[in-house]
Amino acid sequence: MEKTFDEQLTSTKELQFTALEKELQDKLGIKKLTPDILKTLELLSPAGYNHAAELLADENDFSGVDLVRFGKSIDEIMERKTFRQRSLLLQFRGALKQYRKYYEYEQISGTTRKKVQLIPEVAFREALANALVHRAWDVSANILISMYADRIELRSPGGLPFGVTKDEYLRGYISVPRNPIIANLFFRLKYIEIFGTGILRIKNAYVDEFVQPSFQVLPNAVMITLPVLHAKTELSKDELLVLEQFETGELLSKRELVTLTGLSSSKLSRLLAKLVSDHRLTRIGAGRATKYQR
Repeated sequence: MEKTFDEQLTSTKELQFTALEKELQDKLGIKKLTPDILKTLELLSPAGYNHAAELLADENDFSGVDLVRFGKSIDEIMERKTFRQRSLLLQFRGALKQYRKYYEYEQISGTTRKKVQLIPEVAFREALANALVHRAWDVSANILISMYADRIELRSPGGLPFGVTKDEYLRGYISVPRNPIIANLFFRLKYIEIFGTGILRIKNAYVDEFVQPSFQVLPNAVMITLPVLHAKTELSKDELLVLEQFETGELLSKRELVTLTGLSSSKLSRLLAKLVSDHRLTRIGAGRATKYQR
């Protein structure tokens, strides 16, 4: 059986694992990262280190995460951070720190402090871990994280692993880790839950919301869009009426929505375009076969 990229040996002989050792101390209670533990984690064999070990080392020669926060348009870059040639654990922490900086805040009401998440942290963590674990690391390209006022987009290099269809990926029916050694370590460190549940956990984070995450699967990339949560009161009466038709999870055409809502075809076209733009609905298909889904 052909080895996955993270299982293949690297020519690098000397690697330092300060970040990995600290994480294992904090999460698993080890005292010191020894060669025997590295072997147990499948990072080291008698033949030497593999690519997984190199990716988890403090320094390496691999791509990483390119994170940009935009202003009112893509021409207005407010901040840019690049996490590359360093441990995947440091990349994960660095990107998570930026998320918390811009999408979490404390709300004080009287003597009570409440943490408010504009985007569910569990959804961002799962999307980020999913990108790091399942991306094609033999492709010299960064994971791109674009932060906007109304959403976060995460683009991961490499399409789906061989043998996994788009439908199976979106429904969580099957899990084929592109990098099984890295996936197993992320599981041990509780960065990810049971294998194959990441997409379902992202969807569940939005289960009671009017905005929904979207997933785009291309031959050489996967993009996940996480919209900012909005209160129902921010929606117009007609927008609420349209969204209420999707509460059972059905796929509906514009013609069906005209019948269900009583709205005119032209008005419904404008409403659907806005709801898709706001990531409250997803457009599926084209032309007369176009349908919509929450």
